[in-house]
Amino acid sequence: SDAVAFLSPAQATVPAGKPSLINLRFRVAQGLHINSHLPSGDYLIPTTLSIPDGAGARLDAAIYPNGSFISLPIDPKNKLSVYTGEFVIQARIVATAGSHTIQAKLHYQACDQHQCLPPKTITVPIQVIGK
Repeated sequence: SDAVAFLSPAQATVPAGKPSLINLRFRVAQGLHINSHLPSGDYLIPTTLSIPDGAGARLDAAIYPNGSFISLPIDPKNKLSVYTGEFVIQARIVATAGSHTIQAKLHYQACDQHQCLPPKTITVPIQVIGK
């Protein structure tokens, strides 16, 4: 199973043509963490949200939460900015009028206390209704 699960919302109604915030809720699997949007080092892969072109809605901006700082046993002096448990990304979207099934993408790299998994992108399906 995926290290990160999309929790909600399955559907959002927004004013057509106007930037609107949608809170996207995610959960990182127990025992894992993912780098925050602003990881502690240039070599670390940030968590990013995107919406492909032509979806009927576009991502105007993504507002990411602040990461929590942890250190790992392998390098206790190095503090990593990560997400664990549940977190929310505020997606400011602009949708055209009508109903659109968008397939947003969340790109991340999950790690445990000892190793990192390969980077992964999951689909974040949302029914967006522009009124």
